[in-house]
Amino acid sequence: MRLTVEHRTHYRFSPSARYVVQSLKLTPSLFDGQKIIRWSIKAEGCVINSEFVDGNGDTISTLTATGPVDSVDVVVSGEVETTDTTGMLRGHKERAFPAVFLRSTPVTKSSAAIRKLAAKVEKRTSPDNLLERAHALSAAVSDAVAYVPGSTHVHTTAADALADGQGVCQDHAHVMISAARHLGIPARYVSGYLFADQDGKSHEASHAWAELHLPELGWVGFDPANRCCPTDYYIRLGSGLDAQGATPIRGVHTGGANEDLDVTVIVAQSQQ
Repeated sequence: MRLTVEHRTHYRFSPSARYVVQSLKLTPSLFDGQKIIRWSIKAEGCVINSEFVDGNGDTISTLTATGPVDSVDVVVSGEVETTDTTGMLRGHKERAFPAVFLRSTPVTKSSAAIRKLAAKVEKRTSPDNLLERAHALSAAVSDAVAYVPGSTHVHTTAADALADGQGVCQDHAHVMISAARHLGIPARYVSGYLFADQDGKSHEASHAWAELHLPELGWVGFDPANRCCPTDYYIRLGSGLDAQGATPIRGVHTGGANEDLDVTVIVAQSQQ
């Protein structure tokens, strides 16, 4: 499938910022299930350079702007050809050892409820079939955390989302990651895009899911929010220990004490 993306992130600073620097993880991953046809990242009045590939295999660019800066408008547009690999991340080059993703973070720290959920899955699945265990874990998270847009915020922890029984894709991913790590399975957070299906079912165009590292299969994606593994409807951008580590745009600024943010993302099927 060929998918087009229009992603605009608009920052407003009041008063004007003196200096802005941002790390951009906005380039689609290169692996067997994804091929970039065209892609551009622009921000008028800013400099975007210093592109490199990090240990996770993600492409990082750096944006800088020297003030006074009233606003920054990061515009991403492009087209990607996707193939359904049943969630498996084949052909992705990275240097980080999977064991790195056993490390917990403040938002993925387990709670008694998360450990209980993991234990239930562990009890009813075989240790010799971790793929089955991963699927069962994804289903358990889907059942335990209802998808309710606007019910959580960027700083909500996995423990809080499970306790509240509701959240968004970020929370589903964090809960699954926390539970998987408790069971000794390396797990990481993935950011990307999701195409709304042809039946018109509503989805968030900016999306997130989890990847678990399984013996012989390598990294496999699981999306508890949609009860599936990533398909050719998904575009993968990058990964991290949690949402903060995988966020598409992360930065700091001096001056401009107040910052407002607007994000619009449109993903469509290419007409070509």
